[in-house]
Amino acid sequence: MLQRYLLAWLSLLCLVAYFWPQWGLTSFDPFVESTPYLSYLIIVTMFAIGALLPSDEVRNVAAHWPTVLQGTLLQYTTMPLFAYGVGRLFGFGPELMVGVIIVGCVPGAMASNVLTLAAGGNVSYSVSLTTSATLLSPLFVPAAFWLFLGKSLTVSPVDVSIKLLYQVVGPVVIGHLLSRRLPMFQSAMQWLGPVIANLTILWIVAAVFANKRDAITGDASTLGGALLLINVAGYAAGFLGGKALRFSEPMRRALTLEIGMQNAGLGTVLASQLYPDEPSTMVPPALYTFGCMLTGTILAQFWRLRPVEAPSVKSSPIMVDDD
Repeated sequence: MLQRYLLAWLSLLCLVAYFWPQWGLTSFDPFVESTPYLSYLIIVTMFAIGALLPSDEVRNVAAHWPTVLQGTLLQYTTMPLFAYGVGRLFGFGPELMVGVIIVGCVPGAMASNVLTLAAGGNVSYSVSLTTSATLLSPLFVPAAFWLFLGKSLTVSPVDVSIKLLYQVVGPVVIGHLLSRRLPMFQSAMQWLGPVIANLTILWIVAAVFANKRDAITGDASTLGGALLLINVAGYAAGFLGGKALRFSEPMRRALTLEIGMQNAGLGTVLASQLYPDEPSTMVPPALYTFGCMLTGTILAQFWRLRPVEAPSVKSSPIMVDDD
């Protein structure tokens, strides 16, 4: 229920966070008070994802690395370019520009794996892409930050890499190793893992909504349009890139959702850590999380109603299609 209706839960929790002070339920605002602990929530999220990662998916990344790397490189080149171009096109100020670029630089979100399943896509390829982008994030994300943020980057790329190593890669690896070596832990995480991962991301986005109520209201229209443009451009890059690489239809669907759906929850936390004195940088990643869940759900439902093309030998270069 939580994972299937994630968009509905996200909308509900964000509304509660946004209107909490007006409802006067209590003077204590749990969303605002939890802000200092958002980085720990990301660590918990990534730990749960690592625990849920099947061993055969890790082997899949290693065995089919050319195809996985092609998709990962496509994501890490197109999305930062789209974010930078759209930010310049809309003429955003420094704070919002930084937040928009962060949206384009972070790896893909795990929600894309769930929506790929609903869309009739290649789930194995989707999970492999998410795994690859996450594990390579300490290399690609700082490089993209340095290239597109330039002087706006207040910390060194090395510091960004270190943050990603202990907040993203480390928890994923530890969670995966524990799951492989402890059968009881693995069994428990199969039930608890999705709940933990989804709840933490929901809370992170809701906390940003609570902290930036005024900014979200003021920038929602223009910023929302810009983020939607980046999102749609990401979907187009994934689908057209998959065609150019001669991927099968299920793989193209997986690549499309993977590129368009960024891990904006991670982007929100990175923005708060890298720019603590510029809180508006957190607004674009928070809005993008909501927006890409909405458009991704619509796209997945559209594809679910369309039959998948029969795969051919040429169109399926390496991976085995789920259909």
